[in-house]
Amino acid sequence: MAYQYQYIQTISTIFILSGLVFGVLVAVWKIRNMRYRLKRITSVISQVAFRTQENLPRIQMDTKDEIGDIARAFNELAESLENHAHQEKEYKQAMRDHSWLKTQVLDVTSSCQGIQDINQLAQTLVNKITPLVNAQYAVLYVRDGQADSQRLFKAGTYGYDAEEMQVKTIEFGEGLVGQSALENKAIELSHVPDHYIQVGSGLGHAKPAELTIMPISHEGHVLGVLELATFLSYSPLQKEFLQEILRDIGTVMNSIYIHMQVSNLLKESQTLTEELQSQSEELQLQQEELRSINEKLEDQYKNAETKAKELEKAKGELERNAVQIEQASRYKSEFLANMSHELRTPLNSLLILAQILAENKDKNLTPRQVEFATTILKSGNNLLNLINDILDLSKIESGKMEIVISKVAIRDMVSYAKQHFQPIALQKGLDFKVTLSDGVPEEIETDEQRLQQILTNLLSNACKFTKQGSVQVDISMKQTDLEAASIVFAVKDTGIGISPEKQEIIFDAFQQADGTTSRKFGGTGLGLSISREMANLLGGYIHVDSEEGVGSTFTLYLPLEHVAESVDQTFAHLEVAATASGSPEIVAVTEEDEGLKGKKALVVDDDMRNIFALTAALEERKMQVIFAENGREGIQALEEHADVDIVLMDIMMPEMDGYEAIEKIRSNPDWQQLPIIALTAKAMKYDREKCMEAGVSDYISKPVNMEQLMSLMRVWLYG
Repeated sequence: MAYQYQYIQTISTIFILSGLVFGVLVAVWKIRNMRYRLKRITSVISQVAFRTQENLPRIQMDTKDEIGDIARAFNELAESLENHAHQEKEYKQAMRDHSWLKTQVLDVTSSCQGIQDINQLAQTLVNKITPLVNAQYAVLYVRDGQADSQRLFKAGTYGYDAEEMQVKTIEFGEGLVGQSALENKAIELSHVPDHYIQVGSGLGHAKPAELTIMPISHEGHVLGVLELATFLSYSPLQKEFLQEILRDIGTVMNSIYIHMQVSNLLKESQTLTEELQSQSEELQLQQEELRSINEKLEDQYKNAETKAKELEKAKGELERNAVQIEQASRYKSEFLANMSHELRTPLNSLLILAQILAENKDKNLTPRQVEFATTILKSGNNLLNLINDILDLSKIESGKMEIVISKVAIRDMVSYAKQHFQPIALQKGLDFKVTLSDGVPEEIETDEQRLQQILTNLLSNACKFTKQGSVQVDISMKQTDLEAASIVFAVKDTGIGISPEKQEIIFDAFQQADGTTSRKFGGTGLGLSISREMANLLGGYIHVDSEEGVGSTFTLYLPLEHVAESVDQTFAHLEVAATASGSPEIVAVTEEDEGLKGKKALVVDDDMRNIFALTAALEERKMQVIFAENGREGIQALEEHADVDIVLMDIMMPEMDGYEAIEKIRSNPDWQQLPIIALTAKAMKYDREKCMEAGVSDYISKPVNMEQLMSLMRVWLYG
């Protein structure tokens, strides 16, 4: 037992001593660890005194005891101090920026005090503002003369190169400067092209990085525009400075403009005062003269009353004469339209029958007789051209010719000239050439039909009056500082030429260079007169340069864009020449016309000559023909002949005209699909639309071109 007790006591002592040693070691380790962490905290805290509040150190400790809490609290305090320091720095910078902004604005506005000249103010402003925003180039444009002017002129410059920039005045809306003034809105360019502007010095030059254009306004009224260029981008403070200083400058400029206006008014007032003083002296002298003149005026007043009554009477006479002239013009137009109808009606049958004889289908005419028929056909066509020329001239003189403006391709005019006149030139052994100069636009705005008619008249004359040599058309541009650009059509020939004393009268109606009865060349003398008047209607003119025995050059000048003018529509019923110019060729019966064989046609016309001519032409093509002399008889003929395939309807007829007859035919369901072709010798304005509204299938004017008529008939019979 004693041994066991001693053993247990020894073991207990060992365990107690071991526990004490372990406890001491643990305590020592804890104490040393705590001292280490406290030393780290002390080291970090001591570093705060040597650092700025913008960048404080942090304690890297994540323990969950009291020391860890101290570390976290310190880190939060450091972050709060840094935020506070950052806010304080921003506030100080904002105060410095605000102070700089107000100081510079005050400095610039102070330098403008006392300046009453707008040019001096502009130069002072660009000298002050440009360095403050680190710009290298500046131009200040101000309103021209008055505050309400719509033009800007260059008043102040900085780094300005006079050789590169020639602009001195700018209209509102012109370029970027004018657009900024027009919209009262700033324009910024951040990518300036290489050759847009060069800022230079004695050492060299380079393009700027940014270009800023800012309007200067007062109460929404633009007074000037400031243009700046810089190698660097503007800071927000500089942009704010520009916006604020320009607002103040607008007030200063407005006061200067007001002062200038007051000064001008004062000068004018002083001048007027001096003039009034001198005039007052003159008036005193004139008063005495007026007293004597007054007595004479009383007598003259009585005479004036008498003359006023006479003038009133004369005015009434003039008004009556004006009405009579207007009626005469209307009667003339109506007479020419009716004359067109009366001449074309017999001419229609003449041309149709002459064409039938010239075709000589039955081979029963001698060559001499065929030649006679061909001559009659050509003479009839010449008469038709004369009728059209007279009507064209009448419409031009009365101001009633209609101009249809469209885009006209110049290449089409070149093709037109070559296609129509190269064969004529080759037949006469002439050289024909059309040249197109550089710089001529592809299109112009004009009336294509009238332009073709003018060129046709000029080229026809050139070919007719040239026996040998050449005919040439040169198309080029003419542009001067005094007038707008125009296109030039020059028709040159090596013909007989025109003497100087006759170069003007050839443009008169029915006048030619050789007006004798023994002249070598035919013609009515209307072509040049019509051409000149048409050129005037198109906004251009014709010039002639000629030497007798050498040749002539007729030059047509036309604007590139037609300026629309108001057209008097008083006489909307004016005759419109619907037939094509030129003499149609004789067209024989073709195989296509065989398709008309056996078809039945109804011809409705009040002129038996036309009925006879059309019947002969249609029967030549093996068609069956019945006729009626007015619309009422035409309807009766349709009721009696249900197998009619097509109707040829004249418009102007007694009892029932063509319009009424067509409407009655279309009102019958059985005849709604029946082809009806309107034939008229009086091709009045808008008659085609009127015929279409009445229900015709197609429309053709007299004298009838048989090829065109047969083509229309084939279309409507088989289309």
